[in-house]
Amino acid sequence: MIKNPYLRAMRIERWPRSLAIFVGTYFYLLLNRIPINSCNFFQGIFDSSIAFILTLSISFLNYIINEIADAPFDIHHPLKKERPLVRGEVKKGKLILLALFLFIFSVSISIIYFSFWVTFSLLLLFIAGIFYNIKPIRLKDIPFLDSISESVNNPIRLLIGWFSAGGREFPPVLLLLLFWLAGNFLLSAKRLSELKNLGIERAKAYRKSFSGYSYKSLFLFIASSAFLCFVLFIWFSLKERIITFILSTPFFLALIAWIFLRMSKDKVLADEPEVLIKKPFFSIILFLLLIFIISALIFH
Repeated sequence: MIKNPYLRAMRIERWPRSLAIFVGTYFYLLLNRIPINSCNFFQGIFDSSIAFILTLSISFLNYIINEIADAPFDIHHPLKKERPLVRGEVKKGKLILLALFLFIFSVSISIIYFSFWVTFSLLLLFIAGIFYNIKPIRLKDIPFLDSISESVNNPIRLLIGWFSAGGREFPPVLLLLLFWLAGNFLLSAKRLSELKNLGIERAKAYRKSFSGYSYKSLFLFIASSAFLCFVLFIWFSLKERIITFILSTPFFLALIAWIFLRMSKDKVLADEPEVLIKKPFFSIILFLLLIFIISALIFH
């Protein structure tokens, strides 16, 4: 447990989410057939590691924005009411100064070291956080748009990894849509789990978007996202002729089925996504899936 309240306000424990940029790095190296024993391969990994640190800074900045914007609502959530600002453990002014420092650090280093497109993608990640959290837009208050807008962070992080590894052109649109839908599937499943565990009235007090949900509409939204995500995965695999991706299909389906099962039985998805990795079945299937995916770097 992190003791410093300012570090908790930055949600330091969520740093693994920024590892998603390496998905973009992976696909740049894969689709451009960069040999794994080449200087370009290792340079791409090194540069993406620097971009990872900058992405962390923007992500921590967005969490500070969320901490400030959501404080009046978090008091209605059984876990989030313990956040530092809600408990009065941090000062809003100091949080704003910390956010300003993180922004200047990330953007200035990116301008100096990387191409325009890396900086552009980092700014997109920041702007997405503004649109998601801050009024008068505050997309998180709009039913269905809340998960759609939050999951846009997935393709944005993919862009950061892609461009930092050496990309000069945009990655395939099909790939960006695939990761957008994957994020939307997980976040929508989290919403349904929250709705079941908080109850409708308490969920509405916690987040306005819940007033526009029903169990049926949310379930159909989740199922549609899962189906389209799987279709795009198959489409992309066949289009790019990546055999190991096609062979991994049973594990992909197993993950989707497991999430549907847990979503309907308990509150695991109402917690932060990081808890999923602690579940043995999820971890094993994910590990096997990653073996097939990573092996594509060798066999594709």
